[in-house]
Amino acid sequence: MAYRLEHIQHFPTLAGMRAPRVFIITAWMVALAITAAALVMAFVPWVQTANGDGQVVALNPDDRPADVAALVGGRIAEWYVKDGQLVAAGDPIARVVDLDPDYLSRLAAERAQIEAEIASVTQSRATAMLDVNRAQALWREGLIARRDVELAQIKVAEGGAKLAESRAKLQRIDVMVARQSSQLVRAPRAGRIQMVNAALSGGVVSAGTVLASVAPETAERAIALYIDGRDIALVRPGQQVRLEFEGWPAIQFSGWPSLAQGIFDGRVRALDPTSNAGNLFRVLIEPAPGKRPWPDLRFTKLGAKVRGWIQMETVPVGYELWRQLNDFPLEFSDDIKASMSGKGGKDDDATVRKAGKPK
Repeated sequence: MAYRLEHIQHFPTLAGMRAPRVFIITAWMVALAITAAALVMAFVPWVQTANGDGQVVALNPDDRPADVAALVGGRIAEWYVKDGQLVAAGDPIARVVDLDPDYLSRLAAERAQIEAEIASVTQSRATAMLDVNRAQALWREGLIARRDVELAQIKVAEGGAKLAESRAKLQRIDVMVARQSSQLVRAPRAGRIQMVNAALSGGVVSAGTVLASVAPETAERAIALYIDGRDIALVRPGQQVRLEFEGWPAIQFSGWPSLAQGIFDGRVRALDPTSNAGNLFRVLIEPAPGKRPWPDLRFTKLGAKVRGWIQMETVPVGYELWRQLNDFPLEFSDDIKASMSGKGGKDDDATVRKAGKPK
């Protein structure tokens, strides 16, 4: 070292050169940044999440939009509602009339004819029963043969068959009359009218044709979140979920839930055992008890889009970065690892509670 300094003294210019101050400051900043990044990746926790998109749905099937269909075929003669109108259960929606204006009167005439036929067959059967009784009395006295008694019994049986056939015809006529009396289509529940099929006005409709839809004004909401098949094995009922509603201002930090703003809390209620066509599994999310309530139904209506993050295990930031760079799956919890190795406990509820609570 002394030898090197001795040689540098022969070069005054070289000995007087110093590194620029900005380079020194930059080097110190880079070194501090690297050190800070290493400390952050090693010690700062990160909450892993299984994210997915979904929408707001009604938890109760009775709260979902209901189609109002024509009960009989015919022609729409009159509408009683408009799009966006509030209706109560039983309010008229539309009136459907048969293409034959005299259909009901002809059904009434046919019914009267069948009733007269039933009365005639009933009287004939009663007379045949009297003949059977007389024939049996004469047969016991030996005045007629056994065959005469059997012929009288056959007439009674034929009368019973005709009576049953006539009553079946009368029942069919009553069913047709009852269906025609359902020409006035009514709302099945209270709600707001939407999607009135006005294109059918004056046209021919068949039984089952949808005329309109009634959407309830109030509903018990849930979130249908669709999760990738690679993450669904780690989802358990009771896990905490962070939700961002469409149109609601929010700032989300998935790994640090406490820093997020405008995010709402939910809890996994149930998940489907099978996937849809896109290999996505539906997970039902309900409001988390004791947390801030979800936005009012006026702001997040049924069908509104939602993005959700199901909270999983807590790991260091460095591990999470390494996992995502290598496209590895999420970290398994201790309970899942134990169950996969066959050493897990038998208390599923305890497993659910532990899996739903980040470390």
